[in-house]
Amino acid sequence: MDAKVIYLAGPMRGYPEFNYPAFINAAHKLRLAGFMVLNPAEVNHHSSGIRACMTVDMAMICQQAEGIVLLPGWEGSSGARAEVALAECIGIPVKLISEVL
Repeated sequence: MDAKVIYLAGPMRGYPEFNYPAFINAAHKLRLAGFMVLNPAEVNHHSSGIRACMTVDMAMICQQAEGIVLLPGWEGSSGARAEVALAECIGIPVKLISEVL
């Protein structure tokens, strides 16, 4: 992926600890590979509610992301699917993490 600033998307709701361990592990590996990672697990507090979280996430995608990297299970997440739809709408490339690392 040519993009250097990437947004990390994947499932959170319904997972233990909101799947934060998977997000943090993936972000670490991506950073070691030279990417700047926009990681929603590092900025969102789910006690704020889904609307507040998605507002922050969508702004990060629109204002900063050059690419989206997807964690396993993203297809089952309505939030991740919305993030992919937004990225496709505004022309940001989307890749599976297995295609990037």
